[in-house]
Amino acid sequence: MIRVLLADDHAIVRDGLKRILGAAGDIEVSGEAKDGDEALALVKANHYDAAVLDMSMPGLAGLDLIKRVKLEKPGLNVLVLSMHGEQQYAARALKAGASGYLNKDSAGEQLVSALRKVAAGGVHVSDAAAAGLVRGVRAPHEKLTDREFEVLRLLAAGRSPTEIADQLHLSVKTVSTHKSNLQDKLGLAGTAELVRYALEQKLV
Repeated sequence: MIRVLLADDHAIVRDGLKRILGAAGDIEVSGEAKDGDEALALVKANHYDAAVLDMSMPGLAGLDLIKRVKLEKPGLNVLVLSMHGEQQYAARALKAGASGYLNKDSAGEQLVSALRKVAAGGVHVSDAAAAGLVRGVRAPHEKLTDREFEVLRLLAAGRSPTEIADQLHLSVKTVSTHKSNLQDKLGLAGTAELVRYALEQKLV
């Protein structure tokens, strides 16, 4: 039996995913978390064969959550679920330590097979993400560090520098520095242009 930790901030999504996994017969959802902090606490306290983590949750989330989970339990295989099909997310998630990346639109058909593959030590990316990775398309935001990428994503989601600092456990000054670096690397003039860029690139 594959013991799974399921982390998503929407109860209705967790219920749907549990039904899909429960019907597989060889998968058991042994833990549930509604945010990244709760997920990390469960990882520390329990043994799971795999973790299914939503990319965007309140508090600790995204690339930081993947890195923290792998730091706590290096042998835990992580499958990332995301609303974003853009290949940059898949590349960064895998680099951060995830073993798989699956767009939520494909979860109904691919979740069970992806989870089995990841739990067995394999790697899974969705077809769209794989196509992008193979093409090696270089978008301007691929030059960003993981931290700059997270700051851009949160700015585009409407978070203030103070809120971003709280979520990423940084000082407001550090967030402002990242924002300035973002503008330099992307050649953009301010927050409005950063948000427009992120929306055009489907980063939010």
